Amino acid sequence: MCGRYAASRNPDDLVEEFEVQEVALDPPGAGQEEPDGVAPDWNVAPMRPHPVVLERPPRGEPDAEPTRQLRLLTWGLVPSWAKDRSTGNKMINARAESLLDKPAYRRAAIARRCLVPADGWFEWQASPVVKDAKGKPRKQPFFVRPEDGSVIAFAGVYELWRDPSRDADDPFAWLATYAIVTTDAEPGLDRIHDRMPFVLPRGRWDAWLDPSVSEPDDVRSLLLPAPPGRFVAVPVSPLVNNVRNNGPELVEPLAVDDLVGVVDPATGEVLGGQGEALF
Repeated sequence: MCGRYAASRNPDDLVEEFEVQEVALDPPGAGQEEPDGVAPDWNVAPMRPHPVVLERPPRGEPDAEPTRQLRLLTWGLVPSWAKDRSTGNKMINARAESLLDKPAYRRAAIARRCLVPADGWFEWQASPVVKDAKGKPRKQPFFVRPEDGSVIAFAGVYELWRDPSRDADDPFAWLATYAIVTTDAEPGLDRIHDRMPFVLPRGRWDAWLDPSVSEPDDVRSLLLPAPPGRFVAVPVSPLVNNVRNNGPELVEPLAVDDLVGVVDPATGEVLGGQGEALF
């Protein structure tokens, strides 16, 4: 699962990194407020607009050749047949294994795929030995990022939904939304959670975005397991639990003395605030 991630790159950097041809960072529609620029976000949360990369004809030119665009879409896919946009609350992730079988995602997987730029993602590890005040396993947030600090791209799919309560010519009648594709967690990371975002290898970016790649088997081939990535997973402050908190401090590692019943992803050792730093 992926319920929170960090994306701090500015649009100019993303344009260069992803070879974007058109930048259209206006609201994704259906009543979304005008964003105050695209600020670095260290606590990207669902149901908000975030930058994604996609390929489609320029707006207002349906017969033109697709161009690579940087667009703001809302995280939480709303299928075209949904009665209201609240459906997106439950559709932030799509499993790679069933992407082409689920009616809610199949059409998007065939025709509307996108890349979701990110610095890394957050995941919560349930402690095997320590419980919280409610008697449930204590959860420790981790931030998982590339070892070299490079930008990564999650595989994503997107949809366009028309708000039936608005006139068809209303500029806010349409909402563009996306879901992040997930897969089995890599060895080591599976000590945090059994799922992770599908981080597309750079060599698959072009094919994933190409709308002419529309045969189901061709799309499935792009979701074959990639070689294990060089990821670093560090425990971070529980401040990330609150979507109102934001800033680079959310991705800073916690001191080992602040850990309680946390399993080291690399060794499987349980850390409880004692011993040498292993992260």
